[in-house]
Amino acid sequence: MNALEQLRGRMGELYDLAAVEMLLWWDQQVIMPAAGASARAQQLGLVASVTHERGTDERLGAWLDELEGVELSELERDLVRIARRDWTRARRAPEDLVVERARAGTEGQQIWQKARAEDDFEAFAPALARNVELARAYGECMAEESQSVYEGLLGDYDYGLSTKHLQQVFGELAQALPPLLADAQAQSPQRELAVPVSAQRAAVEGTLRRLGVDEESWRIDTSAHPFTAWVGMGDMRITTRYSEREVESLLSSLHEFGHALYERQIDPQLERTSLGRGTSMSIHESQSKLWENHVARNRAFAEVLASELDAGGFQIAPADLHAALTGVAPSPVRTSADPVTYPLHIVLRFELELELIGGGLAVADLPGAWRDGMRRLLGVEVPSDALGCLQDVHWAAGSFGYFPSYALGCLIAAALWEAIEAELGPRSEDLRRGETGSIKRWLAERVHRHGRRLDTLALVEHATRAPLRSEPFLRYVASFGERRD
Repeated sequence: MNALEQLRGRMGELYDLAAVEMLLWWDQQVIMPAAGASARAQQLGLVASVTHERGTDERLGAWLDELEGVELSELERDLVRIARRDWTRARRAPEDLVVERARAGTEGQQIWQKARAEDDFEAFAPALARNVELARAYGECMAEESQSVYEGLLGDYDYGLSTKHLQQVFGELAQALPPLLADAQAQSPQRELAVPVSAQRAAVEGTLRRLGVDEESWRIDTSAHPFTAWVGMGDMRITTRYSEREVESLLSSLHEFGHALYERQIDPQLERTSLGRGTSMSIHESQSKLWENHVARNRAFAEVLASELDAGGFQIAPADLHAALTGVAPSPVRTSADPVTYPLHIVLRFELELELIGGGLAVADLPGAWRDGMRRLLGVEVPSDALGCLQDVHWAAGSFGYFPSYALGCLIAAALWEAIEAELGPRSEDLRRGETGSIKRWLAERVHRHGRRLDTLALVEHATRAPLRSEPFLRYVASFGERRD
């Protein structure tokens, strides 16, 4: 067996281990009883240990060295390049730190769930402090020459992005969005809409069927926090959540569909290789935000959603449903934020985690800093820690450096949508009929099929013929302030 064959075999093992980890995590969020948290932490710790051992093996490095200078196809060169990067990064962190982070993240999530339910930040603070300390140690290991500790963490989610670049982009958003907010609130006021959960379930299932979701290779479940798990090419799992007080389920289900579709449409020849996943979390979030913002919130697609609600026993005019899905009002909660204010929630989280990792903000001071930031960026008073710094699972899971991808995803989604309509023409008539095939095919060709062959910035430029910028997104949110008759 030559070096390339051995490398492919090892990458297949690592791919499968990642799928096992994803399956265990999905089970924890959807099925596992709370008392299983300690055992699950041990199980995930073992998977992390085996993955680290297999991913840092000296033999893997020897195979990569052997392939240097060998004549390879373009695909094989990309495969070796990304495998080299992964191997180099994996070897920077000691195994005991990797395992401890996995355990702390699993245990932290269980502590967080109870603390959030009881609005008790003090109960969560020790677990958060542990995660911050471990993340700081990990970031120090992962930071490349001239990089900060935070950039070391960022590289796990968006390789190649810098703190300076993020501060520039987020600074533009923090400056440009507040002036747009007043007009958007006036023209797109938030409207409450109570829909029976039974009708929402029927609409979610019916809408996803129209988009191509089938029982053979997809699952739709409920969880406290909607998410997507891709266990294999024929095993896509999405979750949503339901509340009779709102119709978030319609948006979150299409959001998660975008994540799953990305993984499903990666070139099959990349499966079980270093290239066979989405390239970054910001590109992943761009796919979910494209389906949430530019399809689910599209005026034309409201006719599809209204018809599916009607089939579930709830009647509403498409215009009224569209108004409910596009209302604008600052709120304390990120997951239910409108498209205009959503990025400002991310700007705050970016600022705070940068300070937590850098040591400029103590864990004990986080609730107050959160309230101050919400007041400054959104003019919102936070009534409780449950609706403040306890609302997200990310820090409880040890995921520092993840949040920026959400705002970047909004920007990239808007740029992709402009590129789609520039190339294919307006999509309104197709969306009115529930026809999304042309959108899926465009995304497959320009974004999905590449897997990890292109990093974030290169993929944005390839797909949109322009660099990452905020202007397309600002044009999109400006439309919320236009008069609606």
